[in-house]
Amino acid sequence: MPLELAQLQDLRERISDRLRPWSRSAQFWVRAADIYTSYKVCQLRAGFVKDEEERETMWEQQHELGAQKMYSLCSELGGLFLKAAQILGKPDLAPMAWVKRLVTLCDRAPATPYDVVRDVVEKQFGKNFDDIFEFFDVEPVGSASIAQVHRARLKLSNTDVAVKVQHPGAEHLMMVDIRNMQAMALFLQKYDINFDLFSATKEMEKQICYEFDFVREARAMERIREFLRVTNKKPPVMVPRVIPGMVTREVLVMEFIKGTPIMNLGSEMAKRGIDPGGKIAAMAKQKILSDLTLAYGQMILKDGFFHADPHPGNILICKDTEVALLDYGQVKEMPEDLRLAYANLVVAMADDDLLRAEEGFRELGIKTRTIADNKLEELFQLSLRMFDTRLPPGVTVMSPFADDSSLTKIGVESFPEELFSVLRTIQLLRGLTVGMGLTFSCAQQWRPIAEEALLKAGRLRASKPKQKRSFLRRLFW
Repeated sequence: MPLELAQLQDLRERISDRLRPWSRSAQFWVRAADIYTSYKVCQLRAGFVKDEEERETMWEQQHELGAQKMYSLCSELGGLFLKAAQILGKPDLAPMAWVKRLVTLCDRAPATPYDVVRDVVEKQFGKNFDDIFEFFDVEPVGSASIAQVHRARLKLSNTDVAVKVQHPGAEHLMMVDIRNMQAMALFLQKYDINFDLFSATKEMEKQICYEFDFVREARAMERIREFLRVTNKKPPVMVPRVIPGMVTREVLVMEFIKGTPIMNLGSEMAKRGIDPGGKIAAMAKQKILSDLTLAYGQMILKDGFFHADPHPGNILICKDTEVALLDYGQVKEMPEDLRLAYANLVVAMADDDLLRAEEGFRELGIKTRTIADNKLEELFQLSLRMFDTRLPPGVTVMSPFADDSSLTKIGVESFPEELFSVLRTIQLLRGLTVGMGLTFSCAQQWRPIAEEALLKAGRLRASKPKQKRSFLRRLFW
């Protein structure tokens, strides 16, 4: 290529790189405004409709339309919005129409071309690609917003490995996305949602910055793997082993774990001749959920350092119903006082102790305002919606943002950023509970772990006399 053409091409690429964040921001705001205004218009129209069934039909149609628009936004812009789809694509947080559309976006990020992957690996390790791997699958096992994973085998090794390679240029665009999302959160919490959304986006920003450092991820993976090994005779979940000397900021090589994604568990059982709705399947599901919940309870309440990216795409079911927990790019370390305050709230929820739950909210630094006469009752209901997996009989969705939620009576003015990762964990466990057709309270399973943490800190005491909750007791039990 002549020098002049090469210089012109280089100039075009630099201009394109400069304009890309502006173009991306414009696309986000046009699409976000379209989704928001369509919902406000529907809300206005529904206000003039007296027939309840007609109103429900209007909202169902709006949710279908909104789901399609949000799917287009997330799939076409990719990046951070794929992560947003993972968070929003849960019955706890979004209408079912949204959940059905957004759940299909897990691990659907555009893959980085194989030639680029080879270049990244060679630059990071300072070696020829063919000198490192005996074989390397061209097609990735999965591609997410930050990185993609390939199955490979190292030279002179009989063990398959997973090679996680970062998408070039992804970090800069994600920072553009998070700024836009933070501005949207401030707008929504001012005019529509009675909750501190901005703190959630600040926590997301912090975690995303961490995710681009694979050296940090490797250390986190090894710390959690060792903690679960020492704490249990047999760890409740499998954690991939990091391959020594094969970690850089942009490439991470680890043990390859073969298994079935938890979302495909039912179909896998059917293939093996097991009735997904039968007793054998129910026992297997109970063990899977119990093991996963135990692992999170130990990480959060016992160590305070835990896997903070809980979504079905990161959970595999291996032989003999063993659970593997993948992807440690997002981990969270809770301050000691917050960990103990949360342990106190867990005991309160398990014991149905309203006064202790109120105390737990104060200790956690959750600032609320209330317009309800029965403040303790509503606060306790809110704690269950946020921090426990139990559901009333016949109920499969219990969202903090639903119309009948305690959030309509108790506003959350300030919420600690560190707790949003705990909220996401509860959402995952509750979603799995519903999906598996089980009845389960993580607070009750975690109660012994919470008591142990409080006892070790010298804070265990007899519970205060419980406030009678006749209607709540009938509701939940």
